[in-house]
Amino acid sequence: MRILVPYDGSEQADAALEYAVTQHPGDDLVLLHVLDFVEAGYSAAPEAALAGYWEEWYEQAESSAEKLLENAAAAIETEADVETEVVVGPPANAIVEYIETEDIDAVVIGSHGRDGFSRILLGSVAETVVRRSPVPVTVVR
Repeated sequence: MRILVPYDGSEQADAALEYAVTQHPGDDLVLLHVLDFVEAGYSAAPEAALAGYWEEWYEQAESSAEKLLENAAAAIETEADVETEVVVGPPANAIVEYIETEDIDAVVIGSHGRDGFSRILLGSVAETVVRRSPVPVTVVR
């Protein structure tokens, strides 16, 4: 089986990853991080209008996401394969699209993401993934 774990580095994402490792021993894991242009636009509203901002933002965000996923993958103890993926888009849509286009058998997702605005967004992400996923979803608090 291939288990998808959307991962943003939050406490809930760590709990979801730990749950996936313990409840699905030997199953392959896919750690997925979604880069969200909308969230980036809210956090950098004035700078977002500057020429070259989005290209620079994307390069930095992708690099940070890859490091985040590498660290998370290195921190878990499993003999199964662990893949990492970084995608761009609205988080819920990107996760569901990934499930639909890749060979994913189940999803383990944290109930909420980081603090503040993205916590609200990512709480709704978990709900949307539960509603739209074609495979079973476990939500970890």
